[in-house]
Amino acid sequence: MKQIQLTITALSPLAIGRKKPGGSVSEAGDYIPGSVIRGAIASQMIQLSHLDNPDLTKTDNDFKDVFLRENATIFHNAYPAPTNSDEEVKVLPATALSSKTNPGFKPKGYGVFDTLIDRFCAESYGYPYDPICPQDGGRVEPYSGFYSKKNEQHYQTHSVSKRLLTRVGINRRRATAEEQVLYSIEVLNETQNQQPVVYCSSILVEDDNLADQLTQFINLNSRNFRLGGAMSRGLGKVEIQGTVSSVKQTLESRIYRFNHAIQNRWLEWGNLFGNRPLENRTYFTLDLQSDAILTENWQHTMVISEDMLKEFVQLRDCPVDLQVAYSSYDYCSGWNSAWGLMKDVELITNKGSVYLFSTIKEKEKDWMAALERLELKGVGDRTCEGFGQVQVCNDFHTIVWEKAK
Repeated sequence: MKQIQLTITALSPLAIGRKKPGGSVSEAGDYIPGSVIRGAIASQMIQLSHLDNPDLTKTDNDFKDVFLRENATIFHNAYPAPTNSDEEVKVLPATALSSKTNPGFKPKGYGVFDTLIDRFCAESYGYPYDPICPQDGGRVEPYSGFYSKKNEQHYQTHSVSKRLLTRVGINRRRATAEEQVLYSIEVLNETQNQQPVVYCSSILVEDDNLADQLTQFINLNSRNFRLGGAMSRGLGKVEIQGTVSSVKQTLESRIYRFNHAIQNRWLEWGNLFGNRPLENRTYFTLDLQSDAILTENWQHTMVISEDMLKEFVQLRDCPVDLQVAYSSYDYCSGWNSAWGLMKDVELITNKGSVYLFSTIKEKEKDWMAALERLELKGVGDRTCEGFGQVQVCNDFHTIVWEKAK
């Protein structure tokens, strides 16, 4: 499997609609969904294909291989990223906390730390866990967003500022301003700190030759793509550059560091409240790096259960236990340009959700191989549009209270 790394540079404001609350203002999201990137590339391919009028449903057609075959190509969300940097942008887990009065990574804020391991140890020992800010002893609150790690000591968050563009409706018959038709569009800014805003995404392609051809197509049409809505009003202009590479995974080392951190923390809690043996099991987390659409027994859910996980990884006979889950939900919809219709309203599990599982040591290798595939394929429905992207054992879980970054 090949991975196409996308660098998306905004050349004009982006109207990436999140939801329409029913008023006169259209709200914008904080990132570019994979479905928007997928639709933009498909639209450009269709426009160019009309010159030769080919049959896009033919078996040997690249369009069918990219967009119509099941799970052949997976488009990930594009998150704000530092300019001219190859740092990987991730989603902070739902268990991350920071100071209420001065939130954020050091040195600007009082630091951010994770509570998953401490909460697991505290609940296992039968004690409540109520952390405070390591700097001033004040209150802490959940801290969310996108972040990247430059080195072991330097973390930074990434976000895009927004603004409102106010427009007046046009009477099509008279070609003049329509009375009482005034609306505002919230857009993502194209520049920030006098620098163009950059987003990073990726496309996973099973066929190596198809990955090379898709990368070539993207680079040849780098300035022809339009993302989001209100494109006829000059919005959505971007430049997309793609670089193809092999998929690199560091799952084994991440699981090892996570279990090592649990064992060390367990001993520290034992020194305070009396040592108890930790079960001889392998622990791992599933961290949602994008919103997920999860269903079990035909019903929407926010929790990845043991049976669901076994079904995702095709290990129905391997034991696994769900230790704890931290998740929340929201609703999303969208517009399908090909059909000219609204997409169904979906109940989604929010990105950043965390699920802690454990399995017996004897099945550790089987689970590692299965989890490597799961990181590539994702969980839940509509994974080809960027939903359900997952990471196993995010390294941020090892940043405990006194080591806040």
